Amino acid sequence: MSYQSVIGLHLVLIEEDLVLLGLRTGTAWCDGWWHVPAGHLEDGESFLAGMVREAREELGIALAEEDLVVAHAVHDHDLETGQSRLQVFFTVKQYSGRPYVAEPDKCAELRWWPLSELPEKLVRYTRQALVCIQRGQSASTLGWPDAC
Repeated sequence: MSYQSVIGLHLVLIEEDLVLLGLRTGTAWCDGWWHVPAGHLEDGESFLAGMVREAREELGIALAEEDLVVAHAVHDHDLETGQSRLQVFFTVKQYSGRPYVAEPDKCAELRWWPLSELPEKLVRYTRQALVCIQRGQSASTLGWPDAC
């Protein structure tokens, strides 16, 4: 049987050592925790097209596929459920528009946080990805027996 995994798409917007994070709400998953703007790859779309869609849906900004840069990937394994997900984190060379909470039913607020002072309640694989991106590390694992 071939392996299948959910693919998470995450946008890391960094300006002057500040990263944009959203406060999750109303989703029944990590509500009250901070996270980069993110969503899941949908059937029939490329991961680049998916990230463009998610940026538009969540932040109301426009970006082009050719401006996306894969900054980090986390292969996350949930020990409780046994499920794994590939979390792909993108940076972007440029975008148009000003980010705003475009899905208020899922995000209570957006805030720019210093990379050196991330909030305590930050989704675990997001924290790991942001630290690894600052180190220049392109991939990591989390929750696997051999995870670093």
